[in-house]
Amino acid sequence: MTTPASSRQHSSIVVDGPDRAPSRAMLRAVGFSDADFGKSVVGVASTWSMVTPCNMHIDRLADEAARGADAAGGKAVIFGTITVSDGISMGTPGMRYSLVSREIIADSIEAVAGAEGFDGLVTIGGCDKNMPACVMAMARLNRPSVFVYGGTIVPGLHRGQAADIVTVFEAVGKHAGKQIGDAELKEIESCSIPGEGSCGGMYTANTMASAIEALGLSLPDSSAQLANSKDKLADCERAGRAVVELLKRNIRPSDILSKKAFENAITVVIALGGSTNAVMHLIAMAHSAGVTLTLEDFERVGRKVPVLADLKPSGKYNMAHFVRIGGLQPLLKMLLDKGLLHGDCMTVTGRTVAENLATVGPYSADQDVVRPFSNPVKADSHLRILRGNLAPEGAVAKITGKEGSSFTGKAIVFESEENALRGILDGKVSDGHVIVIRNEGPKGGPGMREMLGPTSAIMGKGLGKTVALITDGRFSGGSHGFVVGHITPEAASGGTLAVVKDGDVITIDAVKNEINLDVPAEEIARRLSGWKPAPCKERRGTLAKYAKLVSSASRGAITDGD
Repeated sequence: MTTPASSRQHSSIVVDGPDRAPSRAMLRAVGFSDADFGKSVVGVASTWSMVTPCNMHIDRLADEAARGADAAGGKAVIFGTITVSDGISMGTPGMRYSLVSREIIADSIEAVAGAEGFDGLVTIGGCDKNMPACVMAMARLNRPSVFVYGGTIVPGLHRGQAADIVTVFEAVGKHAGKQIGDAELKEIESCSIPGEGSCGGMYTANTMASAIEALGLSLPDSSAQLANSKDKLADCERAGRAVVELLKRNIRPSDILSKKAFENAITVVIALGGSTNAVMHLIAMAHSAGVTLTLEDFERVGRKVPVLADLKPSGKYNMAHFVRIGGLQPLLKMLLDKGLLHGDCMTVTGRTVAENLATVGPYSADQDVVRPFSNPVKADSHLRILRGNLAPEGAVAKITGKEGSSFTGKAIVFESEENALRGILDGKVSDGHVIVIRNEGPKGGPGMREMLGPTSAIMGKGLGKTVALITDGRFSGGSHGFVVGHITPEAASGGTLAVVKDGDVITIDAVKNEINLDVPAEEIARRLSGWKPAPCKERRGTLAKYAKLVSSASRGAITDGD
């Protein structure tokens, strides 16, 4: 059966006609037959890598997606892109490449698919940055596409308690505080990451997987499956088939990625108690889709959506528990029935959100991973957008209520993450301090590192309720405590953060949504008048290029916009 020309808009340019004989000759060498030249070509973007357990199994998943596309009448072509490991590079200079990798991955998928004339795409991501990157590329290309999440890890076990990468980071703080010795630290290190899959709480990877499913770009249940499960393999095979069907129906990301779809994603991130990184990534994804999404949208949606899931890092349960009770679909149904989701948004199933959820039942009554609306973890959003003289363009905090709702303390200033971590571990930080870590923003880093090391050290040393931390950097989804990141303008761009001094009083109010330096405006102006920007730490290469191009965190830290 001949594939309709409408399903071969891009591949036909590459392979049809006598003049394309050289292209066909090249493709024969990689497995194309005569029949394949008349099929829709589906690119399968694999983020497989042995760099990190999050992605070490994605080669198998890519094979399944290709099998599904081929079985449905397409011709699959698997290609690779990079990933970097936040968990490994965290707290080192290498972590500056983490957020940068989002742009590299999106650019590389766009480049390969654009160059090779793929008609549709399956993209498979397993770690924090490659997931929004996949969506950014899908949105830019606007070809029928499905995103597949690589799946969550099975948690480790330490002395009868679930353990994951955050357990290890917090153990470092406990070790510094003499609460555990060398032997137990090694014990925790050795058992916390038992195999493949993304970090096991509602950290950034699981947050973004859930957000992407809520957007409608993943098949139902893709976000809540174990990485090593048969369900995940089946999800990939179905995704390959689904892209061929989307090609037949000409359903593209632009038909799915509406403003209402992004509001659905924000709603789900809040209900799950998800990562602060979702704010930046969703804004960047929306930019790629030509949708205007701002910090104000998070504020507006957040006023009416409660936190319902009791998930780590602030809660009790891990992602494997969430999978066990039924995953995201019953939560979506709860939110839809409450009037908190837009049910008319199109999805990659070819059906709307409401149609997908029509037969979904409720969670079992005997679970407490997801609470009812009558008993939420928090009555409104945990993602607080703060403004004030420290962050006139906005900052992002994750306040679940367990940390309290306000904090006033004296600044202790560090010019880098490493210096801050050493200060915490060495006992320089004490009750009542507001730790200030600056020059870690997108331009100042360059790269906007995550502060999981310092926040975990705070928790491990028992300071979680008595100190706060603010930064123009960002946080791992595993961070918790009274922390504020994404402060804009960042220090390197002349924001007020650049002139904070040790001993200055800082007030953070998550009810009024304010963050202020309690110093007279005239004094702040005087300090800023004497401030001069430091030259970029990098003169050439990827980081130097990134520093020149990147926008502020409040605009998604994008590199392809004005």
